[in-house]
Amino acid sequence: MPNDYLLDADDDLRIENGDFVVGESTSQHLSLLLRLEKGELRQYPITGVGINKFLVDDNPGDIYLEIQKQLIADNLTIRKLRILLSESDNTLQTDIDARYP
Repeated sequence: MPNDYLLDADDDLRIENGDFVVGESTSQHLSLLLRLEKGELRQYPITGVGINKFLVDDNPGDIYLEIQKQLIADNLTIRKLRILLSESDNTLQTDIDARYP
């Protein structure tokens, strides 16, 4: 399990007692991977699902394949990947269990 600098709710570095907080960061990595649009990370321009764009996409079913592709590219082992799209209120729920080797 990777340890990394942790972020707060605003995606800023979390600081406690005047120092950066380091901890288990898999869920943080998953969240960022889902939210990032391609091109937002200069050093990795094809990284990111861009989950918000799928809510207005003509074929929202493509999101499953995109998430799967991005998780595998990030070297995550997928244990469970479940996506529920509610067309009535245009919301998306994800149930993802993925781990780094």
